[in-house]
Amino acid sequence: MSATLATAMVAAHFPGPGGFGLWFLLIPLFWILVLALLFAIFGRRWRRATAEGGYGPHGRLSPARQAEATLAERFAQGDIDETEYRARLEVIRANAGG
Repeated sequence: MSATLATAMVAAHFPGPGGFGLWFLLIPLFWILVLALLFAIFGRRWRRATAEGGYGPHGRLSPARQAEATLAERFAQGDIDETEYRARLEVIRANAGG
């Protein structure tokens, strides 16, 4: 009896002998939608980071910002004291050129 029920359920979802029916279209459509959603999310992040001058596939930090980040990292690690940090930061910002 359960085999007959299982056969009836399969026949309802896959009409005809060996036919796939609607599943033949739904499974690829599902994956296309998943990939489009991922592209929309990550593409927006990359474009926003590029527009702001940050990291992304076509953007990177400007040399002045990169120097400030390196200086801040050295200060955080204790390589330089606060006086030296502020003096060097002032020189970097003065030479950044706008």
